[in-house]
Amino acid sequence: MKVLVSDNLEEAGIKMFQDEPGIDVDVKTGLEPEALRAIIGDYDALVIRSATKVTEEILKAAKNLKVVGRAGIGLDNVDIPAATKRGVVVMNTPTGNVITTAEHTIAMIMALTRNIPWGTSTLKAGRWEKKKLQGREVFNKVLGVIGFGKIGSIVADRARGLKMNVIVHDPFVMPEQIEKAGFEPVSLEELYRRSDYITLHVPKMKETIGLLNKAAFDQMKDGVMVINCARGGIVDEADLNAALLSGKVAGAALDVFEHEPPGVCPLFEIDRVICTPHLGASTLEAQTNVAVQVAEQIIAFLKSGNIINAVNVPAVSGELLDKIGPLLTLADRMGFLLAQLPGGPIKEVVIEFAGDFQGYDLSPVKTAVLKGLLTPMIKDDVNFVNAEVLARERGIKITEATIAETDEYINLITVQAISDEGTNKVAGTIFGKKNPRVVNINNFRLELRPEGRFILIHNLDQPGAIGSIGTILGNHKINISRMRVGQEEGGDKTIIFLRTDDPIPDDVMDKLRELPLIISVRAFEL
Repeated sequence: MKVLVSDNLEEAGIKMFQDEPGIDVDVKTGLEPEALRAIIGDYDALVIRSATKVTEEILKAAKNLKVVGRAGIGLDNVDIPAATKRGVVVMNTPTGNVITTAEHTIAMIMALTRNIPWGTSTLKAGRWEKKKLQGREVFNKVLGVIGFGKIGSIVADRARGLKMNVIVHDPFVMPEQIEKAGFEPVSLEELYRRSDYITLHVPKMKETIGLLNKAAFDQMKDGVMVINCARGGIVDEADLNAALLSGKVAGAALDVFEHEPPGVCPLFEIDRVICTPHLGASTLEAQTNVAVQVAEQIIAFLKSGNIINAVNVPAVSGELLDKIGPLLTLADRMGFLLAQLPGGPIKEVVIEFAGDFQGYDLSPVKTAVLKGLLTPMIKDDVNFVNAEVLARERGIKITEATIAETDEYINLITVQAISDEGTNKVAGTIFGKKNPRVVNINNFRLELRPEGRFILIHNLDQPGAIGSIGTILGNHKINISRMRVGQEEGGDKTIIFLRTDDPIPDDVMDKLRELPLIISVRAFEL
């Protein structure tokens, strides 16, 4: 079996492949997409970091490819749906570099606070600017941590050791879990208002792009320090530049950028900005860890079929996977859909299996629900191996029930997500042998193919509602490619599922929300 390493990998990982009988490894880094596409068909496994882009075109040419292994966490450079469709397992190494990224954040805080980069550069330039470079103490300062996953929680712990007062915001973690760890949970607005330092530890998603923007900076203390070692784009760089120039933000430390490498960047012209070229995970220990982990995982898969840290396939036998694959897809998408419905932090998930599941072991289906539910919250950190553990770590109670019969379907999966603000419910089944469908959302009956982008409109069931929606979209030359209407069981409302040829702009979404018979309009991406 042949393995291609297309990005720089520590020698320890390469040596593991070289020493493994029955495996041949080639190291070819810096390949252009066309060059990679020309040779990828010869390989059973591909090892990458962040440089190689595993696109649908690459996957189409990868006739023999069985597994892609990422030496690290982020998988923004892999088309996971295309890989799944082609039966390619995608793995990452989610624990290999969390410590080093957290430590880099603390280093950035200290360097920013004590003016270390400017002290170094001015002294080397022959200037002694001791008074000008007076710094601060971090002792007793308030650190606001946005995101309390693996890295954010370690940063909070390290900052506590520096005697900082740590406050935490994470809408997907129950406040009790944050308190149990010894920190104060707060709203985002309170974090902005109280923090002397703000550090980001959230994944890059639609909801977090531009999270720190002008509106956010306007709510912060004068003289706040901002640190981003998470993902580029979470901080709006133009708005940060303006906040720095106005003095609202006293300094910023950035390891990641909207475009990498960033090239010419106005932020670099400001003395109070320190920056590093995405070094959060770049320590010898971390790179050795992820290289060894990815080699171990790929060797185990190629030699024995064992699946470790896969983000798109559970650890089950190939025979069982063939049988329950559509159920896994359905469950994952149902969880992902639930996570995007409005509500507070989830404290309990109830999964009900009704009807005939032919005696299959449904524990992987439960795991798929949890993975889908957690993905919008922590993205690359969650996979089929750790989903249940991560859910319980976040204080989510998991309840299962099995019912022998269902009224309308051969089998039906119903998932409820319960929070202090209420309960959201999604139900789904398989049409035919392998076509997943969502058939109920919060007691609205409909038929929804759980994939792609769409909007759900909650409206009063009165004449003119659908017509007014069509008029708004037509006036803006937005074509409806698919529409389904779901009736509320025993109620006077409907839910309308819409797909359009092009994404609906925000201003058009706002006009839909203003229509008299419309209750809510929400965009979803599955």
